[in-house]
Amino acid sequence: MNLIKKVLCVAALLPALALRGADAGKVLDLLDLSRPGLEKVAELHKQGRDSLASSALLDYFKGRTGVKSVGVNPEKPKLTKEERRWADEGLEHKFFVHKGYQPSYFYGDDINWQYWPVKDNELRWQLHRTKWWVPMGKAYRVTGDEKYAREWVLQYRDWIKKNPLTEFKGIKDKDMEEVDNVYFAWRPLEVCDRLEHQIEQFELFLPSAEFTPEFLIDFLDNYHRHATFANSHYSAQGNHLLFEAQRVIFAGSFFPEFKDATSWRKAGVDILNREIKKQVLPDGVQFELDPGYHMACVSIFGKALQMMDANGYRGEFPQSYLDTMKNMVEFTYNIAFPDFTLPVFSDNKLHSKHGVQGNYRIWRKFFPNDQALRYFATDGKKGKLPDYTSRAFTDGGFYVMRNGWDSTATVMVLKAGPKGEWHNQYDNGTFEMWTNGRNFFPDSGSFIYGGDEEVLKQRNWFRQTAVHNTLTFDDKNLQTRESKLLKWEATPQGDVAVVETPGYDGLTHRRAVFFVDKKFYVIADEAYGDAEGDVALHYQLLPCDPLENTVKKSVSTAFADGNNITLRVFGADKMEAEEGWMSPAYRVKKARPAYAFRSAKKAGKPSRFITVIYPTDAANPAAHDIKADYKGKYSPSGATLEVTVDGKKYPLSYTL
Repeated sequence: MNLIKKVLCVAALLPALALRGADAGKVLDLLDLSRPGLEKVAELHKQGRDSLASSALLDYFKGRTGVKSVGVNPEKPKLTKEERRWADEGLEHKFFVHKGYQPSYFYGDDINWQYWPVKDNELRWQLHRTKWWVPMGKAYRVTGDEKYAREWVLQYRDWIKKNPLTEFKGIKDKDMEEVDNVYFAWRPLEVCDRLEHQIEQFELFLPSAEFTPEFLIDFLDNYHRHATFANSHYSAQGNHLLFEAQRVIFAGSFFPEFKDATSWRKAGVDILNREIKKQVLPDGVQFELDPGYHMACVSIFGKALQMMDANGYRGEFPQSYLDTMKNMVEFTYNIAFPDFTLPVFSDNKLHSKHGVQGNYRIWRKFFPNDQALRYFATDGKKGKLPDYTSRAFTDGGFYVMRNGWDSTATVMVLKAGPKGEWHNQYDNGTFEMWTNGRNFFPDSGSFIYGGDEEVLKQRNWFRQTAVHNTLTFDDKNLQTRESKLLKWEATPQGDVAVVETPGYDGLTHRRAVFFVDKKFYVIADEAYGDAEGDVALHYQLLPCDPLENTVKKSVSTAFADGNNITLRVFGADKMEAEEGWMSPAYRVKKARPAYAFRSAKKAGKPSRFITVIYPTDAANPAAHDIKADYKGKYSPSGATLEVTVDGKKYPLSYTL
């Protein structure tokens, strides 16, 4: 029996979902009616007058004090033009599901919650995050127009009717992943997303005449079902588990009236306290090694703290939790470029300054004594810069070589660490490099996540080792993502990082990066072992029209503003142009120059390359006279080389 038939057969045995609303008496039984302020509700419920009890409960929530949320301010919501468009389109059932799919798709006058217009899993999962409902709530509060509230109530009830949780009855947990492919509305991550954002919807729409006592009962019934399901269907690990735990905390904090609220909070807190030790490496790097997901995880830990603080529960998180968060924050601003962007390693996307700085402002509340964080949060108006420039995060495998923090700085972030989890790519040894306001070597990104064969084909292209700034053997992906640090040294005169990846059977790649005079970079690559085949260094530039010299095996950018780099490779047999793309956002890609510098490796003999990346403001950046050579044969204990730029010699070496 195929998968769809299997699930449909299970669902066919289940009772049909009643079209009427939730039973008020049963919902009231879910509440702790002994709480202060609920005396009238309790008395009416005791008398069996549940309709009147529901009205009293609505009055209670409208006048409730002492419970706070940390989301949108319902009294003064900020509604952007984009959010107003999502709200208005939502009225017409053109639902904003994903920024990568615009304009939004029409889901039918009679909403089809299983419509899958493009076979990308993100489209079907994120439909059930109902992202347009909060903008509709904001539009209601800003305009006072009841049409937004009326449509929200209709859509909310329609979703409940057409997405019954009973479809999972009798299906074992081990089948959940398969079931997601047919009935995906109850994937734990989406369930928990709704837990958080329905709090905002509740606050925004509560004053509306459409928010009736009967609807309140439907809402509370549905919300309790969500929280109960979430608290028994956590993901096994990773960022999903963190998101889910944080949102269960939100449920237990914002609706303490539920009898289960305390257990929800405890479960979420226990998970976060446990997982912050498992998922965050000692240097503060989240173990998926993705800067975007790292920042999201800091936000998760912070949101949980905010919600608990707002409602008097800070004591449930120990000081070690905050200490780890602080390490995570420090990692974030250390790997950031002067424009606040983070490297788009792994599945990261290009974040705006507004977004990153917004996080800094929130995190600053937890760490008011962090003067560097204060500096970045205020654009330098307060606080002070770190008293260092370069920094190594040796557990996560990120090495930052910079000569400053302002827009004129030169910065390289080298990535070579442990195997990582899920979102990490086969890219060890890659880097991004910024100088004087321009990122010259942006990472390829990921373009898209998952779906059918065609979608996965697109995703896999961007995840190849060969489309990163690193070394391949026979153009194959790395067989292991695990690198080790051999040496790190940062001085006022220059930095050096030496990392090694046993990337292929019979071949190990050692990469030494020198930040010479804190001005330019020299990369010494050695591929050694018994393997025989084609070794290639791959370099991916930003979109531009470069100057190429295949004889000298060099390429230079030629921007009219004079801010350019020259890249020259020594030790390669030939230089070839390759297909090049970068993806700064979901389903967005830009063509860019890409090159492979190749050498035929003999069995038992190393292939050795030297790459010089030289920032310049010269009118003709390709005119720089650059030379480089190793001094002596390959040695496992170190390397010595000499680089000459425009007649000036730079002797470089490292010893292990």
